[in-house]
Amino acid sequence: MANQNNVYSHTGLPQSRISKWEIFRHDTSANIGLAVLLIILILSVISPFITTDHQLQDSSAHLIPPSWNELGGPEHLLGTDILGRDLFSRLIEGASLTIGTSAVVVLIALLFGISLGILAANFRGVSQLLIMRVMDVILAIPSLIIAIIIVALMGTGLMNAGIAVTIALIPNFMRLTRSYIIEELSKPYVAAARLDGANPLRILVKIILPNIAAPLIIQTTLSLSTAIVDIAALGFLGFGAQAPLPEWGVMLAEARTSMYAAPWSITTPGLAILITVLSINLVGDGLNSAINSKSRT
Repeated sequence: MANQNNVYSHTGLPQSRISKWEIFRHDTSANIGLAVLLIILILSVISPFITTDHQLQDSSAHLIPPSWNELGGPEHLLGTDILGRDLFSRLIEGASLTIGTSAVVVLIALLFGISLGILAANFRGVSQLLIMRVMDVILAIPSLIIAIIIVALMGTGLMNAGIAVTIALIPNFMRLTRSYIIEELSKPYVAAARLDGANPLRILVKIILPNIAAPLIIQTTLSLSTAIVDIAALGFLGFGAQAPLPEWGVMLAEARTSMYAAPWSITTPGLAILITVLSINLVGDGLNSAINSKSRT
């Protein structure tokens, strides 16, 4: 009886999942990136309890150096800007604007991209040709240039910048989804499902999409870093978020006038963008290595 109970105690799929998780867990660089992202997320969530008003201006405290400088003080951890606003408070508040907007942008681009990819993979004729040609045109132009063109037509603002970056990112998800769906449709397990009586919608939702989730997850991490850079760049150029919002690109733009007298005012948001994008890319590389590795048996 004991032997019968152990017949199904181990299956290939859980071993595969455990193996991939173990590979990711032992990837030092990916874990460092994940830890940094978690710290940024936690700081953003608890920001109301650890920061002061990011809009508060103090004329007697303008351009104070960071606390580790001999001229700084503990009341302003990262110093102040030219208007006397606390840089630490603005940086943490800006994280929710820059990273939060980027996350929403990528999620919307993912949903639209998957939908268009499904249409392009399953339908032939004029509709497929039109979708593919429009996506090819967008892909032929760098995402930031596309975003600048769209914002120039729609007007400035963080919401319009988010819409512009969303449109620029959709083609990546669309082409990836289409190529993988076409590849999966030619595999024997799809033919077996059809012979078993499964309808096309069930095959797509229950069989194909779960099997292409891994490359879409990897593309999502890469697109998130691209979205952060593009939204910050639009804010820096004056096309995205507008002052006095503490978006990281806006903080860079505001610090240009005082960058020589107070280099920390421009270094702080610049390092925040760099560290965040680097952390996301490290996590993405770790996911790529874990997902594309051969499962241990």
